Amino acid sequence: MKESGPTISVITEIELLCWKTATDKDLEVLHALIDDVLVFELNRDIKLRTAEIRKAFNIKLPDAIIAATALTYEFSLLTRNVRDFKNINGLQLINPYDQ
Repeated sequence: MKESGPTISVITEIELLCWKTATDKDLEVLHALIDDVLVFELNRDIKLRTAEIRKAFNIKLPDAIIAATALTYEFSLLTRNVRDFKNINGLQLINPYDQ
């Protein structure tokens, strides 16, 4: 499945909503962003792939879900946190800070 436009995992959505120091304006912008992107919820394929990743790699559950979502939908993963994802086979990583 290929989608056009920005997409995020449900885990990314949750992590964004946990921003502790966000101002009211920050939250307004954040909610507008979330409303404008496609949020991928957990489905069976993502859950099964997450379990495979967790078994094979020493990676936190939220990161495994994000990686599994990208792999399931054949997306590149845009992240500054390349270190935690670099050993996952087939996962295409893009570090925006390396561009």
